Amino acid sequence: MLDEHIRGYISANAQRFLDELKELIAIPSISALPEHAADVRRAAEWLTAHIQERIGLRTTLIETSGHPLVYGEWLGASGKPTVLIYGHYDVQPVDPIALWRTPPFEPTVAGDYLYGRGAVDDKGPAFAILKALETLCTVEGGLPLNVKVVMEGEEELGGPSIAAYVQANPRQLAADCVLILDTGMAARGVPTITYGLRGIITFEIAARGAAHDLHSGLYGGVAPNPIQALCWVLADLKGRDGRINLPGLYEMLRPVGNDERQIFQAQSAEQEQRLQAGSGLRELVGEPGYTSVERGTARPTFEVHGIRGGFTGEGSKTVIPAEATAKCSMRLVADQPQHAVLELVRQRVAALAPPGVTLEVIEGHGSDPVTVPLDSPAMRAAAAALEDEFARPVAFIRSGGSIGIAAELYTVLQQPIVMMGFCLAEDNMHAPNEQIYLPNFYAAIRSVAGFLKNLARELIRGATPKT
Repeated sequence: MLDEHIRGYISANAQRFLDELKELIAIPSISALPEHAADVRRAAEWLTAHIQERIGLRTTLIETSGHPLVYGEWLGASGKPTVLIYGHYDVQPVDPIALWRTPPFEPTVAGDYLYGRGAVDDKGPAFAILKALETLCTVEGGLPLNVKVVMEGEEELGGPSIAAYVQANPRQLAADCVLILDTGMAARGVPTITYGLRGIITFEIAARGAAHDLHSGLYGGVAPNPIQALCWVLADLKGRDGRINLPGLYEMLRPVGNDERQIFQAQSAEQEQRLQAGSGLRELVGEPGYTSVERGTARPTFEVHGIRGGFTGEGSKTVIPAEATAKCSMRLVADQPQHAVLELVRQRVAALAPPGVTLEVIEGHGSDPVTVPLDSPAMRAAAAALEDEFARPVAFIRSGGSIGIAAELYTVLQQPIVMMGFCLAEDNMHAPNEQIYLPNFYAAIRSVAGFLKNLARELIRGATPKT
């Protein structure tokens, strides 16, 4: 059980914690837009100062080829285990701005919700970790174990700088486990730990025909049309049954066991209702023979996000376009490495090229999938803290989303990744009117404090600490 002094400190400082979070959300740290580069840096500087002043970690701003990293550490628990904490301070663009009910960078409280871009992805949850550290340091005069904190400003771009940093600095980041709060809850009030994330590859398929746009009266019926060619290729890449037509893709896939499939079955009915209620969808689709949970978390996907080409203005312009581009992505599951799958895409697209059209696959960002075991001391510590907070058993789930750095850290550090989720399906992550349910924000602070105390006890029992 979490100490009442810890609970009392969090309760007494709840308004200040909220006000500080609003300060952070008010910084428009949109990593994808060059015009906000100074704002991304400002958010990093704000965090650096806050971590040092409020928690007392030795903190520094690490320059990269992109946006800076914030790194802090407290190694005052000699001989005790170490936890590496990860979060990101960059946010998605806000378009379409007209759909926001309140300005995205003027954080607004309405009832039990705080609205603003980054409120739940990931400024709110990441800041909750910092407030848990502050609470423990203030109430107990220090932390129960050693802590390293790394926060990046490029997660919404695929995290290239932090991936390079992790690869180059494994000793500095060495820890007994990694803590991430950037995942969701199975349902409101249900404590949740995510043990699997899908990987991702993003890419464009560029189709080129003539040297310039052509008059359809002169060339119609004889000239290849790159938009039509893209449509053929995209239709060939994924059938109407939802199956992806990439030879070798499913042979890579790690089979799902019967026990896990039964869990998927039990989770599916509630998830289907939640997904439809939150999206306005009349029907869920996908590969036949699999539950919605398995399709959404443990099967690969292929999606088209946009097609660009030709004339799209008002009126008509009867040309055959010279080129067209489709923006695509694939979500990947265990044992489907991103680079190997991208090569399958290149080979398949080349084989599908129609006469007179050149096709090119242009690589975007990507990350590998990750699935972590449930029987580690870190998982036990997290489950105990969450069950103490919510007074009900933890739901262990896979996520359909991707967190690139999770796979990178798991591969490099070879230690458990603990992903405690506090985001709700209705929190509008990446969408207008992003929000965080404030009871979850405070629950996250208490849960992380409990986790750190539990983890110190669990790992001290026999692990060799890493610092």
